[in-house]
Amino acid sequence: MSESEAKPIRVAVVDDHEMFRAGVIATLRDAFTIVGQAADVPGSVAMIAQTKPDVVLLDVHVPGGEGGGGAEILAKSRLYSPTTVFLALSVSDAPADVGAVIRAGAQGYVTKTITGADLISSIKQVHEGYAVFSPKLAGFVLSAFQGQPLAGEGQGGSGSMPVHDEELDRLSAREQEVMRLIARGYTYKEVAAELFISIKTVETHVSSVLRKLQLSNRTELTRWAADRRIV
Repeated sequence: MSESEAKPIRVAVVDDHEMFRAGVIATLRDAFTIVGQAADVPGSVAMIAQTKPDVVLLDVHVPGGEGGGGAEILAKSRLYSPTTVFLALSVSDAPADVGAVIRAGAQGYVTKTITGADLISSIKQVHEGYAVFSPKLAGFVLSAFQGQPLAGEGQGGSGSMPVHDEELDRLSAREQEVMRLIARGYTYKEVAAELFISIKTVETHVSSVLRKLQLSNRTELTRWAADRRIV
């Protein structure tokens, strides 16, 4: 038995709607250990500090505190529980909301239209260190990092001068088009419609892109594109 199987993931739920919070907890309790819940900013920070959960399901719009909602909870809680990871679960898919919580350090962002099974899977993935977000939000997530210096960049770098990227140069112009759309969360069908090509052709291009970049799946591709701020 693996360590993850022997030790259930400890989850906390933050949402100001009591009925929704209760429903989420009912959905998760068979898969995880629920260690806490809260409905406002100060209560959430205190709960996280006390319980130190592995994963926090975090609503974006939470009352109280200084008005910063989920992003404020995340920022303040890091002082008390630095190993906790946060997965935003919100009704909102507005770019401003997505950007705020991702910039604050959330590991993922999914909307409340997600199924119970997918939510359980998403919690497990963020706990394992993967970035998880609803496909339609991929573009917002990437945009949230637009203009920010990457880790290790010199302070003099403004991002105004393009950097030659040998990996990107391996891709043909069409492969780069497909790569950008896939990284933004488009389905194969949507890419085909956007570029006026067949789904089979999209699949061929994606396979070629992954092979040339030595990546395993579209999640890794999205992360690769985000790191280079090319989407």
